[in-house]
Amino acid sequence: MGKALIIIFLCLTVISGCSKTETISPEEKKTAVEEHPLLIGLIPEQNVFKQLERYNPLADYLSKKIGRKIELKVLTRYGNIIDNFVSLGLDGAFFGSFTYTMAHAKLGVEVLARPLSIDGTSTYHGLIFARKDSGIKTAKDMKGKTFAFVDKATTAGYLLPIVYFKKNGIRNYKAYLKETYFTGTHDDAIYDVLNRKADIGAAKNTVYFRLANIDSRIKNELVILERSPDVPENGLAVSKDLDSSTMNKLKEELLNMHNDAEGMQALKDFGAAKFIKTTDDDYANVYRFTKEINLNLATYDYMNE
Repeated sequence: MGKALIIIFLCLTVISGCSKTETISPEEKKTAVEEHPLLIGLIPEQNVFKQLERYNPLADYLSKKIGRKIELKVLTRYGNIIDNFVSLGLDGAFFGSFTYTMAHAKLGVEVLARPLSIDGTSTYHGLIFARKDSGIKTAKDMKGKTFAFVDKATTAGYLLPIVYFKKNGIRNYKAYLKETYFTGTHDDAIYDVLNRKADIGAAKNTVYFRLANIDSRIKNELVILERSPDVPENGLAVSKDLDSSTMNKLKEELLNMHNDAEGMQALKDFGAAKFIKTTDDDYANVYRFTKEINLNLATYDYMNE
């Protein structure tokens, strides 16, 4: 009987201890969440060093304002932002317009805000270009030439050219062109055409003209053949599972940082005047593009060949 009582007492002690260990107060849960850094992904619009140089001041400012550290993760390619959003447990990302619409369809992310540039624009458009001395002026002249895309998950560097080919009656652009390949960045697509590695290229206008301002050869030696309608500049979208408190804080601080001296400095480093509210409706042109080429965003294979 004595041994039985001892065994019962030990079992009760163990059960009681386990019960106590598994009980976590709401305050403890909140602290655990706040101590976990917010992981924000960046698409490789420029090389990794330029991307971090631009986004780090913004991340530092927001970290201080929302009371939670923000860590940036520059991804290796545009499409990776979809895969890595899940595999890396990203809380949000600065999506390009095409990657946002895919992530919205596949993952249910919610866009919060996008930057308004110093010149008053909050959109960009795609460009198709060639060398002036190439003799290429129309889609007909592109037959048998080499085309430099950026990535299958970009609006300016892929979606625009595909829509362009379809409008010009080219159903199979791979058979129509001699060669196609993906450069990975807008910078490289521009310089590959400039340096004669490719005959034609596609990239976003903001990158094209930024480089043209520091390299006169782009303005003097390249010609723009086509431009797309405007689409939203890279905006911050967050996971549907992000707690509403953090989501609202992020949105509020982004939309109001131009009213704060420290925020103004971060915006200057970022190259923007302020951030503006953005919704899914702002991506109407991207959705229209995808419908024109019968592209299903939820099932689209965005991996480069």
